[in-house]
Amino acid sequence: NGKMQEVPGSEFALRADLVLLAMGFVSPVQSMLDAFGVERDARGNAKATTEGSSAYSTTLPKVFAAGDMRRGQSLVVWAIREGRQCARAVDEFLMGSSVLPR
Repeated sequence: NGKMQEVPGSEFALRADLVLLAMGFVSPVQSMLDAFGVERDARGNAKATTEGSSAYSTTLPKVFAAGDMRRGQSLVVWAIREGRQCARAVDEFLMGSSVLPR
């Protein structure tokens, strides 16, 4: 049927300091946002500001959102722009500054 199916016995855990979820063509998965405790906006997208020192930060510390996850389905150019801006915001968060373009 073309849908993903769980493979029994294939689950495993990886320890990580940083996780990036880039999920093209997938709308915000409500259960995932709920599981992490990320606040949603009125449309059900991850709530995140785009301005100031906390740009692209969600209501959950150290969790950022951009593109379709934050604004909903839109043009790919918006997702690219937000992805670049979010990358800069994450770089500033982790390193204290960034040389990435705005």
